[in-house]
Amino acid sequence: MLRDLSIANFAIIDELRVSFDEGLNVISGETGAGKSILIGAVSLLLGDRAAADMIRTQTDTATVEALFDIQGNQALQEKLAQMGFAAGDDLVIRRVISRSGKNKAQINGQMATLANLAAISESLINICGQHEHQVILFAENHIDILDAFGGILDARREYAAVYDRFQQCLGRIAKLEELRRRSAEKADWIRFQLEEIKSLNPRAGEDAQLADERKVLANARTLADRADRAYALLYADSGSVGEQLKEALSQIREIQKIDPGLNLRPADVEGSYVILQEAALALRDYQKKLVFDPERLAAIDERQDALGRLKRKHGGTLEAVLARKREMEEELQSVSGAEEELARLKKEKDAAAGELREKALGLSTMRQQAARSLERSVDREIHDLNMPHASFAVKFLRRCPEDETACGPKGGDEIEFYLTANAGEEPKALHKIASGGELSRIVLALKNVLTRIGSVDTVVFDEVDSGIGGATAEIVGRKLKTLSAHHQVICITHLPQIASFGGPHLRVSKKIVGGRTSTVVEKIDDEQKIEEIGRMLGGVDVTETARDHARELLAAAGAAAGRSRNAKKSAHR
Repeated sequence: MLRDLSIANFAIIDELRVSFDEGLNVISGETGAGKSILIGAVSLLLGDRAAADMIRTQTDTATVEALFDIQGNQALQEKLAQMGFAAGDDLVIRRVISRSGKNKAQINGQMATLANLAAISESLINICGQHEHQVILFAENHIDILDAFGGILDARREYAAVYDRFQQCLGRIAKLEELRRRSAEKADWIRFQLEEIKSLNPRAGEDAQLADERKVLANARTLADRADRAYALLYADSGSVGEQLKEALSQIREIQKIDPGLNLRPADVEGSYVILQEAALALRDYQKKLVFDPERLAAIDERQDALGRLKRKHGGTLEAVLARKREMEEELQSVSGAEEELARLKKEKDAAAGELREKALGLSTMRQQAARSLERSVDREIHDLNMPHASFAVKFLRRCPEDETACGPKGGDEIEFYLTANAGEEPKALHKIASGGELSRIVLALKNVLTRIGSVDTVVFDEVDSGIGGATAEIVGRKLKTLSAHHQVICITHLPQIASFGGPHLRVSKKIVGGRTSTVVEKIDDEQKIEEIGRMLGGVDVTETARDHARELLAAAGAAAGRSRNAKKSAHR
């Protein structure tokens, strides 16, 4: 329940603090005094977007703060705790709007987001104003109203989860089928390229090895000649290095026979001779293996040309060719994998489709039951609101189809609210109702019905009296009074018949101080209430006749409220 509302530098409000009580709180005042500004301020606390033009002229920030009594609202306290906010019997929400754009929101002194405010607002206040009229007029909102009334929202959330799964399957299947179509066109080309690589079967580093082998083959005669000459110089020819080294070794040994002081070991020289001999033999063997093979040279040239073509097609190197080979093999494998994934997704889609049809049919059945109940409940309300021949109807323009693809995110039904306002008339869709008074009463009737099943603590009616007057206004006032037995009701009204049913009465007026206009809100006592209702009856100059009429209205409203309480007690017995 809303206890206190504090506003500073908001629109034409300089600074004010308003307290609200249980029951029916009435707000009245002359047109333009700023009554709806209070509702705008409350809307900010519920998460509405703020704009710099809301800030009072010549000030930099506007502040709106409210104290709510949430004692006994266990669900809201648990939600606050889950969101990380301190939770107790009191809830304080604060919004600060800045011209610099650095706006702030707080819940119980902790920084909060607009999403946080919106998440808790559904348990705090329901505002019924001109926007609510538009919401009820739009047929696309009617299914939400019906589902809320019928307690179907949980079942609809379950349906929505299956619907999302079904849609995801359809989306993924469509993508895979498109991929398969494009892949099928591409796969033949990939297979051709891959077969070209596989037929050559290149090996890593093969091109370098072929280049080395070709160089040797092309120079085989030159290499053989040079190896033979080196072999002769080292070992084979008379006077070769080997012979001379052997002769030197013989001379060293003779020296040591005479003079052992020569510091030179014959074994070192012998080692050099052995190494030289091995080198000579290696040259001999190398020369014998060198054969000029023109066929092998031609085969190498042909292989190099083939590898060169592959390298030019696939990145310039043999490593790039082999990497592309692996990529193409993986692409072809992915095409095969896509087929398997497509088959799996189609099975999943079929299962989701079956579950979707089942849940959509279940929703439709629940809606049909809820529709009949809503029709009866609203009919009772609008008959009480001085529309004795009116009839409210929930029309199913389309019911759950057999084809699951025709289902939408809210199910397979399409519904719209219709009203027969007078006896003998054809039912009309709500958006075709010309009378503002009729629409206001339908809004009030729906609000009365829906509020009884909801958990919101406070209901705000802004200009619920649009288009009505006289006896109907008195009936609306009685309805609001009845509603206030279960909820805190705050009602902005221009009609004295409605105002007379109020408990606490707030009067909104404007005053000019220092050349600037400000809105003032004051709680008025019983005598002042007579004056205010007299003003609403007769205008600026309140006559004694208007005062007497005001007293009669207040007395009649008090008597009607008493009869309503007694009837309720009797019903409980």
